[in-house]
Amino acid sequence: MAADTLDDLGFAPEWDQPVPYIRRTHEWYNTLGYGNPYRYAQFADVPFTRLRKPLSQSRVVLLTTAAPYQPDKGDQGPKAPYNAAAKFYSVYSGDTAKDHDLRVSHVGINRDHLTDDANTWFPLPALRRAAAAGRIGSVAPRFFGVPTNRSQRHTMESDCPEVLALCQADGADVAVLVPNCPVCHQTMSLMARHLEANGIPTVVMGAAKDIVEQCGVPRFVFSDVPLGNSAALPHDRASQDSTLELALGLLEGAVAPRTTVQNPLRWKGSAEWRLDIMNVSRLTPEEIAQRRAENDKIKAVAQGVRDATLKSTV
Repeated sequence: MAADTLDDLGFAPEWDQPVPYIRRTHEWYNTLGYGNPYRYAQFADVPFTRLRKPLSQSRVVLLTTAAPYQPDKGDQGPKAPYNAAAKFYSVYSGDTAKDHDLRVSHVGINRDHLTDDANTWFPLPALRRAAAAGRIGSVAPRFFGVPTNRSQRHTMESDCPEVLALCQADGADVAVLVPNCPVCHQTMSLMARHLEANGIPTVVMGAAKDIVEQCGVPRFVFSDVPLGNSAALPHDRASQDSTLELALGLLEGAVAPRTTVQNPLRWKGSAEWRLDIMNVSRLTPEEIAQRRAENDKIKAVAQGVRDATLKSTV
């Protein structure tokens, strides 16, 4: 049966499915002229640790790749152009009893789909509500910011052990990890694997299905929404609580690693957001050249921030 005869059956468009971020990023940077495609992490085996106590008695730690707002680093609003100067390259922490202004300063995100509602990428208020309701025992005293390094070796050998030690120092029983950009999803997948291998059950709340599942994590709540909205729909408290509940339920219910649960939420805008993300077929040759020039500048700024950060920690 020809595809064009199936419209009356109510089929969705063929592109209305999870975005293939690995393929898109490879095509994007290859078209911009960089070559040498980035190799995303991939493992055959996945560690798995069961809960040692009920969630109602457990201390939950939140890990984020969102960046603290830095007033001296230029515009970091949701619709601002990507601001590499606002990135961070070392682990940081914050008091969970306080509110924080964290922003999504990452490459590879269509910022047209970001809002001013940080609950979509930083579900600390939802965790507090879960603690107040007795769904979890408590929120750990600190949350931790995990830097997004393209170097898997640096993430695995430096950042992962540091975050593990911090989680252990705070007595965390379980961890909720929320990534943003494509490489963030790899970073948090590597982090989940490390924590799990060292006795801390984890759940990743993410939106880049192929990256997380290729890496291999114990538990994954997949929300089929634009990047930067892994924790909820914007300005929708019910979705914030329901998405967190999916993660908590998965912590309790998963019996083996590589368990993915798909969030039933649907993005409220047009489904064509899927076609906007790093889609070279939508660029003219002039736009490709412009993107290359912009990316070269971004890389230089980001490299300067990274070098300065790592030098100061030596």
